[in-house]
Amino acid sequence: MSVFDWVIWGGAALTIAGLAALIWCIVTVARARRAGVEDEQLRVRMRKVLAVNMAALGASTIGLMMVVLGIVLGK
Repeated sequence: MSVFDWVIWGGAALTIAGLAALIWCIVTVARARRAGVEDEQLRVRMRKVLAVNMAALGASTIGLMMVVLGIVLGK
């Protein structure tokens, strides 16, 4: 395996981890909404989830860039 294969697989793993975190965010907010939590408590929970959501989006983006970079430079 070349270095670029490692970059591709590392990027794919990072993208999958980011997607898993995004799914966690969706499930967490959906559970809070279904629980009938009051508006202020829901805002507090969503603030906590927002940081994870932004980190997950960033991880997914960097992972996809790594995959593209590995494919382009590996040829």
